[in-house]
Amino acid sequence: MNTYYELKEVLRRADLNLNHRDSNPKTPEFESASPEETFAFARALGEIAVPGQIICLEGDLGAGKTVFAKGLAVGLGVTESVVSPTFTILQVYESGRLPLYHFDAYRIGSPDEMDEIGWEEYAYGGGVTVVEWPSMIEELIPAEALTVRIERDPGKGYDARRILLEA
Repeated sequence: MNTYYELKEVLRRADLNLNHRDSNPKTPEFESASPEETFAFARALGEIAVPGQIICLEGDLGAGKTVFAKGLAVGLGVTESVVSPTFTILQVYESGRLPLYHFDAYRIGSPDEMDEIGWEEYAYGGGVTVVEWPSMIEELIPAEALTVRIERDPGKGYDARRILLEA
């Protein structure tokens, strides 16, 4: 599992122009002014992702969850085009240094549906699992999962986002 300090180092080396706030190292918060910065932040996280890591993406519709997933995929070295699994529930990408299992739980009616899809094989396998709308299956999400909360920040512009990490 990545530590807060590992992530800070990757972001520093990537020379990302994100306004980082160190006010609470338990819940680091970053500011992104554009989809490109959100993508770059996620790419940096993908570069340090480890096998078996589960990343939960929370945010309103249009907050940037899919942009984040695309950046994470690039950081993992995924070469396929990443799309939101809104209607398919799951997209699997195996071209990177680690497989990426991208779930969208928005339309899940019960955790049993995730079992039918093979949740445990993916989530506890050798890849990185990303879950959009994790609140729909919160009883399946392990405590060690990393939660990435993406919030709009309209006072700073249309594309401005706050990205909060919670481990």
